Amino acid sequence: MENFQRVFFDLDSNSLSDDAETALLENVEIMQTHPDIRVQIQGHADERGTTDYNLALGQQRADTVRRYMEQTGVTSSRLTVTSMGEEMPIATGQSEQAWSQNRRCEFVITWGGSDSIRSSTE
Repeated sequence: MENFQRVFFDLDSNSLSDDAETALLENVEIMQTHPDIRVQIQGHADERGTTDYNLALGQQRADTVRRYMEQTGVTSSRLTVTSMGEEMPIATGQSEQAWSQNRRCEFVITWGGSDSIRSSTE
């Protein structure tokens, strides 16, 4: 089973860490193996900051991921981006552990693929 990997970010950052780049290279490999797949990249933020700030930061994160994937060989027509801001946390609580899980990008397959490929949101 192939899975798209989530990409995580530091506080107030849209820069890719080495771990994020490794995860993205695995995602690019899935897309190269399955050329019919199209994905939506969803940018997320933790709950700190204003709603507008978190929406903007989520968009910046999704745009960064899209650019990286395009630079490593994925055609731009196969990628869309959106910001979820702080609205869809995967971890609850008021701790760095929870917040760090919510600062992320996820991948949703919007077209193509097969049962052997899963989105990072599943």
